[in-house]
Amino acid sequence: MQLVRLILFTIVTFTAIQDSTACSGYKITIGNRTFFGSNHDAWFTTPHIWFETATFDKYGAAFTGARFDGENGYAPQSGMNEMGLAFERLASFHPKQESFANRKTISNPTKYLKDILHSCKTVEEVQKYISKYDHSHFIEDVFIYVDKSGAYLIVEPYKLTIGNEQTYVISNFCPSITPEQNANKLDRYRNGVAFLKNGIDTTLEFSTALSDKMHVCRKKIGDGTLLSSIWDLNIGTVNLYFYHNYKTTVQFNLSEELKKGDHIIAIETLFPHNPEFEKLRNFKTPKDSILIGVFIVASGGFFLLTSIFFLILYFRKRESMKYSYVQLLLFPLGLILFYYMYVLSGPVTVFYFPAPYKHPTNFFISLTSYIPFLLLLLILPFSIINYRIIKEKYWSLIAKWLFTLNNLIYIILIGLFVYWKFYDIFN
Repeated sequence: MQLVRLILFTIVTFTAIQDSTACSGYKITIGNRTFFGSNHDAWFTTPHIWFETATFDKYGAAFTGARFDGENGYAPQSGMNEMGLAFERLASFHPKQESFANRKTISNPTKYLKDILHSCKTVEEVQKYISKYDHSHFIEDVFIYVDKSGAYLIVEPYKLTIGNEQTYVISNFCPSITPEQNANKLDRYRNGVAFLKNGIDTTLEFSTALSDKMHVCRKKIGDGTLLSSIWDLNIGTVNLYFYHNYKTTVQFNLSEELKKGDHIIAIETLFPHNPEFEKLRNFKTPKDSILIGVFIVASGGFFLLTSIFFLILYFRKRESMKYSYVQLLLFPLGLILFYYMYVLSGPVTVFYFPAPYKHPTNFFISLTSYIPFLLLLLILPFSIINYRIIKEKYWSLIAKWLFTLNNLIYIILIGLFVYWKFYDIFN
């Protein structure tokens, strides 16, 4: 019974794991002109822009986002209201601390983020608004808010900081706890800072060049920056650039769009066909394919159960059963594959970064990148032994068919590993 509970708990854990997405942003102010740029680097394939009109004592606003959040609609990644207040959300890391006491709980993050733009017109008002809430809810995020005066607010899980420098660049880190040398390890951040050292301008052309300089395009399948948005906070326009193609843009005027009422637009429909985006859309992982996801989770549970079965079988019948050493080998192999299925059910970075995948903090996850080669090495001798066991009836019926099913799963996994380019370690 405890083993069954362990399997169920593991499956629930697999499905609950969510991957974070990388982003970058900047703001430039000269005189009474402020531009705010946002690069949304993600593996989502449903980017949208939508407009929500004003109500009594509220401001109308535009938002962009790609992650669907049920009845809340799409979760906002960036946006701007009609008062020239804009924001962006970026994934980051912050050590967990004690939550704020006597503050409101954020029960609906999507509504909360929208309400800020609907309610505030300056970063000082945003600071006052957020201070009422336990914003440590966003333990894996950092936010930047910029108003048309050029002032900006950095919202970290446990700190709010207002600044007013002429330029500011941000990426996936909490500035208050991240030394500059560590921040510079992020190419998109370092490239943005270096670009601004050569001079600044508040023109669309300059901001487009800066967004391009900070964009991401990975070698494996060309994935990276899904959407770039450049918000002119004083004029009230936004220019969109789809899937790191900066030769084509679509511009929206916020006031004109709000006159049309609430509406939402799929960004892909605004741009010419993009072959790189099609490659992303057609690339399937356990996160965006139910069939593959169920197969990976089920395989993990199967490997755990069969590894225990063969270990028990080995100690009970090793003297009277040929190839009993295979049963002993299946025990550690099953545990290794169980852990690997856990890794493949987790954050999707393992599928998009070059092989062998190197996790930034977890050595064991990095080590699992070589498991596909272990299976490739074992599949031929295991297949030969499997054939002999079935033909010569060395094992019991349940043992030989469990071994056969293991081998079939190995073969399917090897096919998936080829598809995911896990063997392309020299590219």
